[in-house]
Amino acid sequence: MKLRVAFATDDGKVLMKRHFGDAMFYAIYEISEEESFFIKRIENTTSEEEIQHADVQKAKGISSLLKQDEVHVVVSKVFGPNIKRIKKKFVPLIVHEPDIAKTIKIIQQNYSVVLKERDSEIERKPVRL
Repeated sequence: MKLRVAFATDDGKVLMKRHFGDAMFYAIYEISEEESFFIKRIENTTSEEEIQHADVQKAKGISSLLKQDEVHVVVSKVFGPNIKRIKKKFVPLIVHEPDIAKTIKIIQQNYSVVLKERDSEIERKPVRL
C-alpha cells in the first residue's frame, strides 16, 4: 500500500510557514514504508480565489486540484480554519520539520499511524508528527 502525499511548498524542498492553502505549489510524492517517489509538482491556482479568510471556495478548489492526483495526505507546518473541510477528504499531517526529505522519513517511520487515519471510517483527525 502506498500513500499519495501533497507537501505545501514554495520551492519544492521545504515546507512553508504559511497555511497549507497559501502554498505556491504542492509537491506530490508516493510514499510507502520502504521507499518514496516524486510524482509531480502542482501549481496552486486557488490563491486568487480567496474572497475572505477560510473561504469555502478556496478549500473546494484545493480539494479539486489534489483529488485529480488521488492524494490521500496533505502535509504542512500550518493549517488554517479550512482544515475542518480538508480533513473530510484528506488526512492533514502537521509537522515541525521543514525539510521535505526529512519529513518523508518521519512519515515512513509513522506509516501505520497515517494509514490508520486514512482508513478511518469515523471523522478523520489531523495527525501531528
